Amino acid sequence: MASTVPGTTPPARRVGYGHLLRTPGAWTFLLPGFAARQPFAMLTISIVLLLRHTTGSYGTAGAVAAVTGVSMALFAPRSGKLADRYGQSAVLVPGVLIHAAAAALLTTLALAHAPLWALIAAAVPTGASVPQIGPMVRARWAAVLGDGAPDGSGARPDHRPLLATAAAFESVTDELTFVIGPVLATALSTGVHPSSGLIAEAALTLVGGLLFAAQRRTAPPPAPVRADARERHASALSIPGVRVLAVAFLGIGSVFGGMQVALTAFTQEHGEPGLNGVLYGVFAAGNMLSGVACGAIAWRVSPRRRLLTSYAALALVCSTLWAVPTPLPLGGLGLLAGLCVAPALITGYTLVEALVPATSRTEAFTWLTGAVALGQAAAVTAGGRLADGFGASAAFTVPLIGTALALLTVVSLRGRIAPHGATAIRDEHTAPDARPESLRTADTS
Repeated sequence: MASTVPGTTPPARRVGYGHLLRTPGAWTFLLPGFAARQPFAMLTISIVLLLRHTTGSYGTAGAVAAVTGVSMALFAPRSGKLADRYGQSAVLVPGVLIHAAAAALLTTLALAHAPLWALIAAAVPTGASVPQIGPMVRARWAAVLGDGAPDGSGARPDHRPLLATAAAFESVTDELTFVIGPVLATALSTGVHPSSGLIAEAALTLVGGLLFAAQRRTAPPPAPVRADARERHASALSIPGVRVLAVAFLGIGSVFGGMQVALTAFTQEHGEPGLNGVLYGVFAAGNMLSGVACGAIAWRVSPRRRLLTSYAALALVCSTLWAVPTPLPLGGLGLLAGLCVAPALITGYTLVEALVPATSRTEAFTWLTGAVALGQAAAVTAGGRLADGFGASAAFTVPLIGTALALLTVVSLRGRIAPHGATAIRDEHTAPDARPESLRTADTS
């Protein structure tokens, strides 16, 4: 390894997506992982469209979709903890089988016009068994890049820049699923049959999940049993920074859920239901484009400042959605909102890399994913009730309220999300005092 001259900073080495994707073994989990994570973006909108057709009520559809989201949020962290402890395949295989069966039951009950209690009962296992593919893929990146060793030795210095690129790449992939998933679910539900979206969601979960689980070589090894019982059973949520990030992701979930319901109601009011998937796809495309840009930029600003800035911009854009009267400007504002979401998501996941030990990282990622699902569930419920009673404009206030409350919390507790100690994102061979003034200032912002 090249030595560092005292008093100087080694030049920053830019690493791009091409370098990342040449990582040995990466494609073996990326392709099946992409297929298996599509259902995450399809589930809520598929339930809303199916139940809106069978019950005629956004409120009922939103309530059942919300139960699914809450169930997923409650069970996802447990799933992540079990995956850290016993391995991903041991959790994933039974999970996708249960999910496919539960989604099939929910579809059957909806088409049979079953009572609300029966739909809610079927929604619980449907949400609880949603496979946590995104967190599992992120944990695999950490493992193949040398950061997932059970001894917690950390990433090799030459791989540390790739961890940040991997975080950006995964957020781009997540956003791409939110471009494809809702559009696919809407097209199937409105163009083929109202149940087609949910059926496709279950099929993709089953096939993609089993293929992903079969790629055992790249899976992070199970965490060893430690003598210290407190360390063995400690939750990633016990880390203060993870709790703050969970609140931030709750707000982002309110944007996803609020936009899904509000856009559905908006396009119905304007007599253009087919535009629903297009408008949501534009919003998700903004997420994806800004995610690509975030991964290509060599940031000189601290992750905490990036999170605060992007989140403030997101709340500002969300404050205008309720006043838009026609689809074209709404599409423009949706694009702006999407451009603000991805930087917040990417930065949040990047901070997890710095705040959480490798042996608890899958669980930490699932807490954030679960927070998105919980925020989405609350937003779908509130947005559905508001859309039924007051129209689409009222439903658009849900993302505003969710992001504003989350921003207030994150700003108030911003000190808890500043990485400290050996996990900071600088090279371990670079002395703190040798860094440029701009970097030293950024770390304290």
